[in-house]
Amino acid sequence: MASNDSVTLWINQLKDGEREGVRRLLERYFQRLVQLARSRFQGRPGLAAYDEDVALSAFKSLCLGAEHGRFPELSDRDDLWRLLAVITIRKAIDVQRRNRAREMPGELNLEQFLAAEPPPELAAEMAEDYQRLLGLLDDADLRSIALWKVEGYTNEEIAGRLGCVERTVERKLQRIRILWAEATAE
Repeated sequence: MASNDSVTLWINQLKDGEREGVRRLLERYFQRLVQLARSRFQGRPGLAAYDEDVALSAFKSLCLGAEHGRFPELSDRDDLWRLLAVITIRKAIDVQRRNRAREMPGELNLEQFLAAEPPPELAAEMAEDYQRLLGLLDDADLRSIALWKVEGYTNEEIAGRLGCVERTVERKLQRIRILWAEATAE
């Protein structure tokens, strides 16, 4: 992988702030990011127009983070795709949330919003997705951590429950995010 076309070389150039690496990575991954964002917007009218914006924003976040040393584990094409997928999915979710907030009639306060029941079909879909994602976690600790995070526990509280240090919980949460990002990217 020492050729001039190497993704690993381009990642190193990206980390060093060199435009050539940025350009090459954008050329290689932009359409995949657009497709990933588009897949997150399927069935949601009016959001398809945001797919390229989400892809560009995700790539910009990658570039800024890499230049500032925020991704020390980023070293090869697999790391790069996992990271880009997670960033893209999070940005797509943010667009969806903002869009839902704009579509909500009237001025709802937070209590009203939280008290509102989702439509039954949405609740069923969310429950199915949640169960499917939990099923991807092959380790009992990972499943427990995911459940506790949904219930609102802090990393410190989870570490206390597991009898480990907080950094262990953070590593396991990162593993969960990667597994779930890969599953939703397919």
